[in-house]
Amino acid sequence: MLDLRRLHILREFSARGTIAATATALGYTPSAVSQQLATLERETGVALLDRSPRGAELTDAGRLLVTQAEEILALVEATEAVLAEQADVAIGVVTVTAFPTAAVAFAPLLAPALRAHENMQLVLRQTTQSTGTQKVRSREVDVALVDDWTGQHPGRGPESGLRHVHLLRDPLVLAVPEGHRLADPDVPLELERLLGESWIVAPEGERSRYGTDRLLAEVGGLPGAAWEFEGLGTVLSLVSRGVGIAAVPALAMVGAPAGLVYRHLSDSAPVRHVYAVLRPATLRRPAVQVTLAALRDAAAEVGEHLSGGGSAVRGPVGGV
Repeated sequence: MLDLRRLHILREFSARGTIAATATALGYTPSAVSQQLATLERETGVALLDRSPRGAELTDAGRLLVTQAEEILALVEATEAVLAEQADVAIGVVTVTAFPTAAVAFAPLLAPALRAHENMQLVLRQTTQSTGTQKVRSREVDVALVDDWTGQHPGRGPESGLRHVHLLRDPLVLAVPEGHRLADPDVPLELERLLGESWIVAPEGERSRYGTDRLLAEVGGLPGAAWEFEGLGTVLSLVSRGVGIAAVPALAMVGAPAGLVYRHLSDSAPVRHVYAVLRPATLRRPAVQVTLAALRDAAAEVGEHLSGGGSAVRGPVGGV
């Protein structure tokens, strides 16, 4: 009989391409992954991997089994969801992955909301890469919080096989140090004049940099003296110390360091949208339904808190 865990490892190998990457994704050692795949080959009686000194790749039989494994694992998950639905109570572990600012903002609200369901457990993982949708599709996690700067509903794109639930509209705001001339809400935020400031930005290619580039594109882009630092936490820490100014998503205001003032930009400023991404079958699980409801409530509370500050808000913003 085929072992579901080994089928999962084989499917991960197909997605990752190497034994090492598969091991990293699943939290195993490369040796353990190799042993499990070798055992699966003995169970099936056919060679699933073509091994060479340069690595390994799937054979025709391996690719065929991966296709079947996708259907088998999906059917098992759907069956488990139906059985969980019959229980009519939130039971089991729900794994959520989120980008850093969402994890910081949502975690304090999710924990109390879900603690009442004593038969379920929430696992919230933070990821700095745009892999949430992939992790949902590969069944590594049940729910992913993802962001989108394009303004196009992701559920209509190539990932339409997944369910996308809109949670939050997250506009770009200007972060400046206390005492800075721009901290005065009566000082207009004219983009041309902002170019004369010292800017702190995320490295090119990071998702949080996208909004800044869009904001300043109409006036020629960032000044040549812009400083690049990885991570919004680092960027805001430097702003609080008076090193420069930064344009960041409003969600970054939650849990940010003291010594900051946030200015709301014009209505035409870039906005990102935050979505919860799920597999349709998991929505039949009461535990996932409860988690999604808690995410929606948390997003509503965070959104109301962030929009209530008028033209200038002093940090840190917390207690949501």
